[in-house]
Amino acid sequence: MAAGTVGFTGLGNMGIPMATRLVGAGYHVRGFDTSAEALENFEAIGSSDAGGGVTAITEPGSVGDGADAVILMLPDSDIVERVLLGRLASEPADRTAGGGLLVNLAPGTTVVDMSSSDPARTRVLAELVASAGMTLIDAPVSGGVAGARAGTLMIMVGGPPESFERFKPMLSAIGKRVVHAGDVGAGHAVKALNNLMSAAHLLASSEALIAGRRFGLDPAVMLEIINGSSGRSGSTENKWPNYVLTEKYDAGFSIRLMVKDIKLALGIEHATGVPSAASEAVVATWEAALADLPPDADHTAIARWLNARTEP
Repeated sequence: MAAGTVGFTGLGNMGIPMATRLVGAGYHVRGFDTSAEALENFEAIGSSDAGGGVTAITEPGSVGDGADAVILMLPDSDIVERVLLGRLASEPADRTAGGGLLVNLAPGTTVVDMSSSDPARTRVLAELVASAGMTLIDAPVSGGVAGARAGTLMIMVGGPPESFERFKPMLSAIGKRVVHAGDVGAGHAVKALNNLMSAAHLLASSEALIAGRRFGLDPAVMLEIINGSSGRSGSTENKWPNYVLTEKYDAGFSIRLMVKDIKLALGIEHATGVPSAASEAVVATWEAALADLPPDADHTAIARWLNARTEP
C-alpha cells in the first residue's frame, strides 16, 4: 500500500511512537483517544518531510474517514469490541444503540487490531467485520515502548495473505520485522504464547539472580557471564540490566497486561491438550504478584516483589 491516510485509535505509550513512525514514512494519520492529553501529544507529532501529518479526531466514528486502514492499539478484547461494535461481541446487537466504529467505516476498509487480544475472540470479531463488508487482521507487536520508538518492533500478522501483502509496507514503517503468522487470530495467539515464554524467563531469571546476589555474587557480573552462556534470554540481556538493576522498573508494559496475556496463552495450552504444569506455576506466581502490586506497575517490578517476598 502506498503512503496514504491511516486511522489510529489508541494513542498511549505504544500508540504515539507507532503513529510517529507512520507520519515519518509519509502517512497522514487520523488519531483518536479518549484522553485529551494523548490527543495533545499526538498533535505535537506535526508533519514530516516525507509528506505525512496528523489530524486529531474528537469523534471516534470519524477516525477512519478517507482511510484504507484503521489501526487499533488498545488494552484488550473487551475494549476492541466495544470500540468496533459499541458492545461486546457476545452481547446481542442493539440496533438502537448506534453501534461503534464499524458502522462508520466505508465498505472495503481494513481494521488492523494491533492490540494484545484474545485470538478466539479475534476470529469471531473478524466474522462480524466481514459480514459488514470489511476485513479485520490482527497484527500485535513485541518489543515494548523502546522498540516502538526505535521502529524495531516485531509484528506478527494474522489474516488473509493478500491483506498481509497489501499492508506490509504500512506495518514495516512501524516495525523492523513483519511476519505473516497465519490465518486471522494467529498473530494474537503467537503474541500470547510469546509473552508466556517471556514471563517464564523473567521469573526464572529473577529467582536465580536474587539467589546469586544472596550467595554473595555481583548481579552485574552474573549477567555478563550468563549472557555469554546458555542461560541468556531477553530478561537477562535487556530487562534485568536496563530496568531491574537500575531500579527504574519502567519498561513500559504493565503487570496487569502481562497477566492478561499469559492467561490467554495458558488457555491455548489447555484447549490444545498440552501438558502445562510449568505454565500453570508461572501464571500462578504472576497472579500473586499482581494481587500485591498496583495493576499499572511495570511488569519488571516482579523482580522487586520476589526479592521482598523472599527476604530472609
